[in-house]
Amino acid sequence: MDDPTGTMFADEEVRIPVGDIHLDARVRLPAPEAGIVVFAHGTGSGRHSPRNRHVAAVLEQAGLGTVLLDLLTAEEEHRDLSTRELRFDIPLLAGRLAATVDWLAGRAATAENPVGLFGASTGAAAALRTAAERPAAVHAVVSRGGRPDLAGDALTRVRTPTLLIVGGADDMVLDLNRKAQQHMTVHPRLEIVPGATHLFEEPGALEQVAALATDWFLDNLGTAPTTSPAS
Repeated sequence: MDDPTGTMFADEEVRIPVGDIHLDARVRLPAPEAGIVVFAHGTGSGRHSPRNRHVAAVLEQAGLGTVLLDLLTAEEEHRDLSTRELRFDIPLLAGRLAATVDWLAGRAATAENPVGLFGASTGAAAALRTAAERPAAVHAVVSRGGRPDLAGDALTRVRTPTLLIVGGADDMVLDLNRKAQQHMTVHPRLEIVPGATHLFEEPGALEQVAALATDWFLDNLGTAPTTSPAS
């Protein structure tokens, strides 16, 4: 969703180098010192996902920066549509997400901005593994309908404030999230959206996700300080 007010400090399409490939991403910053939330999706649709874009727009309106990211290349996404194997390759996804966090830290424009991760589906497992590997860099994690169980032994090493959001009608994923909670020493908060299924397509469900995520990231990342206009 584009910013109707035109008040974005930065809005750019970028290609993030990771080994011998590049990941496509869109970086938006409403203010120079805003906290930045990187979106991680298990397939290459992350940058174009209407659900992620909706949540990103709400975060931006609250003063947070966003990075909408494709964790797979176009060629890999095409292959994954047939095999469905890459979306479950958590070490691969987490490695690329960690490289994105490192890329932000290495840019002068974003080196000082606190970073949070928003993971959906298997992207949530990648986000938690990245948080375990980059404890000083990642300040908050939110999982939407995620599979934290796929993070494996990294769950026990996560020290980052973590919010798990699950639909109340998404029985299997809800059970997996509750079991994952038991392996985490950070005591993640679990929020259940009543009546929502896995994709939060029910009226008002995605709005609840966005509101919960916004509050979590504002609490743990904050927004850029505001200054009063000169008189």
